[in-house]
Amino acid sequence: MDNKTVPLWEKSNLTIEEAAEYSNIGQNKLRELTSDEHCPFVIWIGTKRLIKRKLFDEYIAKAYSI
Repeated sequence: MDNKTVPLWEKSNLTIEEAAEYSNIGQNKLRELTSDEHCPFVIWIGTKRLIKRKLFDEYIAKAYSI
């Protein structure tokens, strides 16, 4: 059976682990950033948080420091 995985840069939503690998930002820092209820790039599925990749890319592009 072929193992067909979608590359991180093509996924629309990333887990914290995937986002950390994708951005080189630590998992703890990502959890801290996404804990704010007004975070524009997080989506909650129950207690699981996913990061909206496109909005996350825009946020990082505009940020001077994190």
